[in-house]
Amino acid sequence: MPHWTRRRFLATSGAAAVGAALWAAGCGGDPTAEAPPLPERRTASPGPAPSGGATPDGQSPAPAGLAVARGDDPARSTTAALAALGGMPAFVRRGDDVVIKPNICSGAHPPEYAATTDPDVVGTLVALCREAGAASVRVMDSPFGSPADEAYRVSGIAAATERAGGEMVFMSPARFQRFAIPEGRDLTEWDIYRDVLTCDVLINVPIAKDHGLSRLTLGGKNLLGVILDPGQLHTNIGQRTADLVSVCRPTLTVVDAVRILVANGPTGGDLGDVERRDTVIASPDIVAADSYAATLFGLEGGDIPYVRAAYDMGLGEMDLERVDVRSVTA
Repeated sequence: MPHWTRRRFLATSGAAAVGAALWAAGCGGDPTAEAPPLPERRTASPGPAPSGGATPDGQSPAPAGLAVARGDDPARSTTAALAALGGMPAFVRRGDDVVIKPNICSGAHPPEYAATTDPDVVGTLVALCREAGAASVRVMDSPFGSPADEAYRVSGIAAATERAGGEMVFMSPARFQRFAIPEGRDLTEWDIYRDVLTCDVLINVPIAKDHGLSRLTLGGKNLLGVILDPGQLHTNIGQRTADLVSVCRPTLTVVDAVRILVANGPTGGDLGDVERRDTVIASPDIVAADSYAATLFGLEGGDIPYVRAAYDMGLGEMDLERVDVRSVTA
């Protein structure tokens, strides 16, 4: 039997504590973590689509890699952006279960303060999904600054969703489950909202805004609203956010830049920090969408840690010169 000195006991206890902390933080190897139940059509990395021509099977024109629509009506801009990508039927099939994830971080301010996704953008996406034949369209987020019902109401997203035939969902704690992150470089598992992984189509709808820690909140950062304990991702936030992107695999990212929050994000509170840009960006490539949105702040995709990390993991294209960017006026 080994002789347990005080020093040996403290060293062993410390190592065990570190191991437990790493496991709790998703950096260990929890054997109970379930493989992510993504539908097969959501597992491929999108990358930029070819410009013009036909798809490999020759059946339909290839959609644009990224669409940028500008106009003073958010609904028309959203519709125009999707039309430039081949229309919503390019992403949503008849009978699909669709989840839309906007940014509804708080109920402190109405949409004019650019802390939450524009309700007309969300409502238009719901309507387009319904027109494409979706069986269900659920809209959800995990507000941290207000109760969910208050945030849903004040943001205007609850009313817009219901008018368009969608359903606002309160994210039940019972639906979060520990899932493996097979491609994760830092996180190997995390508690993720199950429906986000099992739905046929996930549409990620961030608002473009300043963030003190990650520089900007865009598509990648918006996915922190589908997990438990998102604050733990603030350590090594760039890589950990990219790891989350690798398992969530949004079908489509639509960045609301109707208004952007240029300072004091993510919750804002001063209309002087808001700039009107009347822009909607859409792409099946989350890295490309975030890279383009970064240019609205005078930045590049590589300036945002989680965008660069996602690019390094092969999750999309950061070099906009390699993306088929299609600009339209709504």
